[in-house]
Amino acid sequence: MDLLGDISSSDKVLLVWSDLGNDADKLQSSVNTMKDKVGSDGNVSVENFERVKMGNHAQSSFNKIYSGCIGLPVSTHSSDILAYFLKVLAPSGKLVIVEPCEESNLPSVRSRLIQAGFTDCQEPVQVIVETDGKITSPVYSWQATKPKFEVGASRLLSFAKKPVEAAPAATNGQANKWTLDDLDDDTVELIDEDTLLDEADLVKPDPQSLRVCGTTGKRKACKDCSCGLREELDAGKQPTQKSVTSSCGSCYLGDAFRCASCPYLGMPAFKPGEKIQLSDRQLNADK
Repeated sequence: MDLLGDISSSDKVLLVWSDLGNDADKLQSSVNTMKDKVGSDGNVSVENFERVKMGNHAQSSFNKIYSGCIGLPVSTHSSDILAYFLKVLAPSGKLVIVEPCEESNLPSVRSRLIQAGFTDCQEPVQVIVETDGKITSPVYSWQATKPKFEVGASRLLSFAKKPVEAAPAATNGQANKWTLDDLDDDTVELIDEDTLLDEADLVKPDPQSLRVCGTTGKRKACKDCSCGLREELDAGKQPTQKSVTSSCGSCYLGDAFRCASCPYLGMPAFKPGEKIQLSDRQLNADK
């Protein structure tokens, strides 16, 4: 399988090798072949895998990078080396890597490529590598592409707020200011307060419609209504006040003997039939 076959004229290529084994001449012959393909307008750079980051290549220097495609594929591409390849690749640049990998670990290599920022990661392809007449396996190649934008590039989204234009300066050189004196200007429109209310808003409500339950504080009568609201809400019936009757007969003894729903809850103890009166002290807040 020829992994270097898609090199074309004017390409700027980075070739990364690790171990040439017993075929050291293959590197030089491959570089010469690549230089013939890229022509005078292209460029071919060669780096060792262990020293490639020391090359300090400029950002977006290459449009194609081949790593592990020449010699013995013995290197594993870490996230750091993949991030460096992404940096020196130009937008839409192509990366081809070859490394030994068990079939069960193939998804992890793809994950490393995606996490580094590469897109269009193709399915791995098994590569046949011979060493001293023996086939070395398993070895796979991956191809990925750098996005069509540079690393760190930004763009204003369409839904972002547009910058507010500065107000034009006054002709006299002073900044425009809003003051209360502007209210005398004929161009200032004020709301007529008489138009805020209509005739329906000025009608006073019927006091009988404001009656609420003495226990719940709502217009709807409670289950054990004793204040006459239930009769008032019934059709055409006049409300009548009912005397409160106790179901347990102990309401007059005080809160300790009263139920949770007792209407006398919170009031002082009294004698049966006695009118309840609160002292002046109970009507004043504690100091």
